[in-house]
Amino acid sequence: MPDRVASPRVAALVGPYLSGKTSLLESLLMACGTVHRKGRIEDRNTVGDASPEARDRAMSTEVNVVETEYLGDRWAFLDCPGSVEFRQDAVDALMVADVAVVVVDPDPARVRMAMPVMKLLDQRSIPHMIFINKIETAQVGLRELMEALQSVSDRPLVLREVPIREGDKVTGYVDLVSERAYRYKPGERSDLIQMPETVRDREEEARQELLESLADTNDHMLEELLEDVVPPKEEVYETLAKDLADDRVVPVFFGGALEDNGVVRLLKALRHETPSVDETMARRLVDPGEDGPLVQVFKTVHAAHTGKMSLARVWRGPVKDGTQAGGEKINGLYAFTNPGQPTKITSAEAGSVAGLGRLESVTTGALLDAKGAREADWPASMSPLAALAVRPAKHGDDVKLTGALAKLAEEDPSLRVEQNSETNELLLWGQGDIHLQVALARLARQYNVEVASEKPLVPYQETIKKSTKKQGRFKRQTGGHGQFGDVHIEIGPLSRGAGFAFHDKITGGVVPRQYIPAVEQGVKEWARQGPLGFPVVDFEVTLYDGSYHTVDSSEQAFKTAAQLAMREGMPDCQPVLLEPILKVEISVPNDATSRAQRALSTRRGQILGFDQKEGWDGWDVVHGMLPQSEIHDLIVELRSATMGVGTFSWEFDHLQELSGREADQVVERRKTLLENG
Repeated sequence: MPDRVASPRVAALVGPYLSGKTSLLESLLMACGTVHRKGRIEDRNTVGDASPEARDRAMSTEVNVVETEYLGDRWAFLDCPGSVEFRQDAVDALMVADVAVVVVDPDPARVRMAMPVMKLLDQRSIPHMIFINKIETAQVGLRELMEALQSVSDRPLVLREVPIREGDKVTGYVDLVSERAYRYKPGERSDLIQMPETVRDREEEARQELLESLADTNDHMLEELLEDVVPPKEEVYETLAKDLADDRVVPVFFGGALEDNGVVRLLKALRHETPSVDETMARRLVDPGEDGPLVQVFKTVHAAHTGKMSLARVWRGPVKDGTQAGGEKINGLYAFTNPGQPTKITSAEAGSVAGLGRLESVTTGALLDAKGAREADWPASMSPLAALAVRPAKHGDDVKLTGALAKLAEEDPSLRVEQNSETNELLLWGQGDIHLQVALARLARQYNVEVASEKPLVPYQETIKKSTKKQGRFKRQTGGHGQFGDVHIEIGPLSRGAGFAFHDKITGGVVPRQYIPAVEQGVKEWARQGPLGFPVVDFEVTLYDGSYHTVDSSEQAFKTAAQLAMREGMPDCQPVLLEPILKVEISVPNDATSRAQRALSTRRGQILGFDQKEGWDGWDVVHGMLPQSEIHDLIVELRSATMGVGTFSWEFDHLQELSGREADQVVERRKTLLENG
């Protein structure tokens, strides 16, 4: 059996929402002796999901880091959120993990929920195992489960054990490499037993399938099988470890975390087969350099007692408190051996996970050595799908709010903050309603900023369909110098997307040259809010005549005259409302394609067609156009129709005329909004 014990290693626990990752972490820590009493999610006392936001919702809302030891090996477990709305933390954690344990339900219908994470693991060649949790609740056989799981994996799955059943209940397992049988003892280690005769045929069949899968990557083992020679167990273990490190196969285990069933078996597989930090570094890094400390940040947190902390994988060590990383001095170094409470340390060795204090300019994904930042291959942040308009509940908290939002977005790159210039709203973008509500809860708890939130305004605009000519004359006598400006303008429509054009056709100096820019400025300022209440686009104004006074004329007077002409002329130009139209691409399993199309059509969308999603068997991409006003809760409907895995991307495409009752309602709401300030 190969000995892979060296530096600390990192295992990420990933998988769909409600698959039991946090419960598995409790079992793993119990088996390691880190905790002596397991917490329960319903009791809100688990090591993972320790934040108030996670406990309030009984779900993981951020990655949790716990360091432990098992049989002398040091481990860091990264318990990752399963909800797709908090997937960014899982993606970032996987980029520094030596291995991932994908926790799934024993229900073929829910296997599709693992597709996004399985695709990421395959695309990034991250070694991973599957742990079928809650095996005691399985309603189907392991063969059917394996077939369903293979449908979401590009790599061949290799079953590592077969169940021992008594009636419909799984009471133990047979390890297919050692060929030893074990009976579960809830809350304790399994007992070694004689292999039951009822399972022997299935064990022999499954073991042969395992060996044949490994022979695909091991020529020597293939020769042995062709010659009917049974490969030594040491060779089987060595091949399994090598194939896992090379991401050629995916070992599959099963058990029940609540009863601690199968957890020690999983730990032993992790111990003997997980790649070392050197192997992971060679696989992951573009340019690891040659010597000296090297770290990579996978999570940024802001805490009251430590300030900014960068959670990092130490690729090369030792890293010491006070040394340089990325051009800054580390001010505080922390380990995570005490669940829920970072522990200050003086040095972190290669392979470990460490908290680096107060690296203010360092962001998630940064690869750092003593000299600066190196080139890093890091996935792009998730694109935003839903937004809330936010404002401080207390007067004067504007600066406090923007600062807190910036920190939230630094902690979670899938959040985005935007000051929308068209609606003048401060927008918080995220991955869905729960994601945004958790962010608001953190604002209140972590930064003491209470906010009011609402659905964002749609950046409607307006344009005109007819031309007109108008005179604007501004005259005011105040006792001293007066104000006088007189302009004759022609207002006309332009093609969609043309913007605004101003033409000067003054002859004979009837409007002096120095006042003409003021006329254009007056038109632009007035066009910020047209007769329908929205910014005016796609129109032109021609200044062709006017008059002035040698004493009383001024730039301000001509600006005002231009605005008077616009105010009187624009209602005669047949103003029309324009709504923004987005190009959307909806990704769903193909049994939900019709529902995705229906979601578009019922939202006044235009379906452009659909095709198979590249590299995703059984998935489609639906292409369409959708009014921006209809996109607010689209992600909720898609996730409801696809067990949480459906998603979409969008980009602005064009402005389109909106008329009839819907346009009237938009204009009326705008009028009310403006009247109320």
